[in-house]
Parts: sequence; C-alpha cells; structure tokens
Amino acid sequence: MKTRMPVRPTDLVIGVAILLAVVVATVALLRPGTFNDRAPAAPEESSAAAAEQQIDPALICYEQAREIPVAMRKLRALAVGPDNRIYVGGDQVIHVLDSSGAKQSEITLDAPPRCLAVGPADHAFPGRLYVGMDDHVEVYGADGLREATWDALGEQALLTCIALAEEDVFVADAGNRIVLRHDPSGKLKNRIGAPDERRHIPGFAITSAYFDLAVCPDRLLRVVNPRALRIEAYAFDGDLELYWGKPSAKPDGFFGCCNPVHVAVFPDGRFVTAEKGIPRVKIYSPEGEFKCVVAGPDQLAVGSEDVIADMAIDGRGQVLVLAARAGGLQVFRPKQTGNGAKP
Repeated sequence: MKTRMPVRPTDLVIGVAILLAVVVATVALLRPGTFNDRAPAAPEESSAAAAEQQIDPALICYEQAREIPVAMRKLRALAVGPDNRIYVGGDQVIHVLDSSGAKQSEITLDAPPRCLAVGPADHAFPGRLYVGMDDHVEVYGADGLREATWDALGEQALLTCIALAEEDVFVADAGNRIVLRHDPSGKLKNRIGAPDERRHIPGFAITSAYFDLAVCPDRLLRVVNPRALRIEAYAFDGDLELYWGKPSAKPDGFFGCCNPVHVAVFPDGRFVTAEKGIPRVKIYSPEGEFKCVVAGPDQLAVGSEDVIADMAIDGRGQVLVLAARAGGLQVFRPKQTGNGAKP
C-alpha cells in the first residue's frame, strides 16, 4: 500500500510546475504530424540498452534463412497473404512477392502507406488488401485494383496497424489513441480502448507512431499499450479481459519508454513481439510467458538510427522482419533442436 504524505505549499508549487511542463510536452507530442518514427532513447535508456545488447545464444531459437532485398527508399509495412505471398509497402507503392521473395507485381498508391493487412482464408474476402494511409483505409482486390476508399478519420488520425477477423476489420489509430472496429465495407461497429472507469479500461498511452494489434485464435483482440509496456486483450465488443507484460531490459520484459512496437500471433496462440531501443524479436506463450528470442541486435539489420518497420509470420512458421531503412526483409526460421523438434 502506498503511504500518503502531507503536502507543503512549496511541494504544491513544484507539482503544478511539473504538471504544466508535462501537459505542454504531451500536447506537442500528440499534435498531428508530430509523432517521431525514430524517437531517440533517453540517456538512461541508452545505458541500459548497452548493458543488455548481448543476448545469451542459448536463448536464441531461430536463425536467418535468407534476406530479401526490397527496392524502396523507406520501407513501412509488411503483410503475408493466405497463399504465402508477401506484401511490402513503402514510398508510394506496394510490392507483391512470391513466397521465395521474387517480385510478382506492384500496386501504385497516391501517398505512402502506413500499414497493410491481407484477408486470410477465413476472412469474408480472402486475398483482399486493406491499406492504412495516414488518416484513412483503402481497399484493393486480389487483382491489385482499388475497390474502395473509406472515410477519413480526422486531422489527428495516424493509422499504424490493421488486423482482420472473419467479418471484422480492426484499425489502430495512434493519433486518436483508439482502436476502431469496422465491418468489411467500412461501417463502424464500435470503438475499443477509450478510457472508461466503469469498465476498468485505463486507455492507451501513446506518444510515438507505434501502436500495434493482432486478432488471436481465442477470439480476443491483442492490443499493445506502448507506454504501459504491456499487451492487452479485448473482446470484440470492447471489454478488457486481461493483460500481460513487464518493464525490463532483460529478455523476458519490454524495454524503454514504449514497447513492443509490433506484435504478431502464431496459429497456436504464441506471440512474436518486436522492440525498439534494444532491437530484438521474441516469442511468448499464449499466456504471455517468455519462451525464447528470434533475433537480437547482432542478428537484425537494424542499427541505432533504424527501426523495425513491421513484422509478420508466414504459413511455414517463419518470422519476417522489415527494417525501415536498411532496404531488406529478413526471414528467420526455427532452429532444429537435437531431437529434430522445433521451438
């Protein structure tokens, strides 16, 4: 239990000054267009990161299978379709690759994409491509032709992730700090994650352009609450069911101010997370228990001036990692253990 201390007048003045400074800084951070894709780590975070850069090789359960070059200046988004085709978004284009990484086609856009999702086999429209722009969603058919443009979500909107269920399209809006649940036509069903004391929902704490989510096999939506350093599970109607995660520079926790930056889920319910500050990709059990590391700073093509732009899982259980400016897509496969089993 926390002990409540008496408040002196000088304490009150100092407290008000600090509160005003926080408010001013927060307003500046949350104004449209002020999110920083590569916000530098604070000095204390950098020191902690340096101490934890080396990951015990015994914890690493994946190995790089190959690297796929992508001819774009700035890579932004990644998705894998039901046929294992790979979709990479950046600049003002989407490249469609086959499962080996060979380019098959491209889709030209009017502006840079921020996030992608491809309809899985159980979606109402398998193979349909949902493209998140800054403030709206565009829909493309499997043939690459644009089918619809949804309404803009306001000048503060900043779309960072799209996740799909059978009859649902979930859109993460970092600018408005909310998740929107639509039907496949773009009609809004409900909002998820707004602060609500009655429902014990604290709201999403977001101060950068990283706000990710994933639909899981248990029919719950997992949403990253970045500054809380945890992953929250919501029913589709918006009830908060559970959460997990802890702040730590050690491999089993989430490091820094706001992590993880990305989350993806295996068919069996295990999670893959990606972090900035200490670039690392890790696997957790369906219950949120740390299992192993896919790749750390030594394995990832991500330096201090770069960031993991996006991440996905293909039909073979491989983890695909996209570096924002390194110009490549890394593919990691499970290591074979001594008895032939995989992690």
